Amino acid sequence: MALVVAQEVPTSSSMAVPHGPAGVGQARHRMREQLRSHGVSDSVVDDAVLILSELLSNACRHGRPLGRHTDVGDGDVRAAWRVDRTGGLTVEVTDGGGPTRPVPATPSVTARGGRGLNIISALAEAWGVRDDSSGEVTVWVLVNEGPARPDVRAGGRGNGRPSGTSGLSGVPGVPGFDGLDLADAFDDAG
Repeated sequence: MALVVAQEVPTSSSMAVPHGPAGVGQARHRMREQLRSHGVSDSVVDDAVLILSELLSNACRHGRPLGRHTDVGDGDVRAAWRVDRTGGLTVEVTDGGGPTRPVPATPSVTARGGRGLNIISALAEAWGVRDDSSGEVTVWVLVNEGPARPDVRAGGRGNGRPSGTSGLSGVPGVPGFDGLDLADAFDDAG
């Protein structure tokens, strides 16, 4: 007779992600699996995975790796997420800092980038930036799973969506993203 012990998935997780594009898919996959097994709704998981992708891409493009590493592909950034008692999900990415501060841009229609923080603003309840005395920079994003919360715009913006509504069938407020179905765009094959 085999004894099976049920192990609850932790309500928080943290992982080192290689500085560069190589680890982004692995981080998305791990987050998706952990949040789903914790019972987080699919719409919130989809939003969180997209947010994690944007934060990691920004950290690798604009920030240095953690520690004394200076080159892309050398060193790591840190991805973390946690679910609080009310079902609120916080996603964080920490890097070694950089020459600029994270702020939403206003890219031209033909620009290849610059929309990441606008997408995050549309999907998140709030977001902000925390600076550490060691030079590390953490961008945090609050995604709401539970009932509507009071306004917590500590460093970010509300998403303007009713609670529980996924922003993946278009990103309201971001020109060119209305009506797009992004739900499958970030599913990981393995």
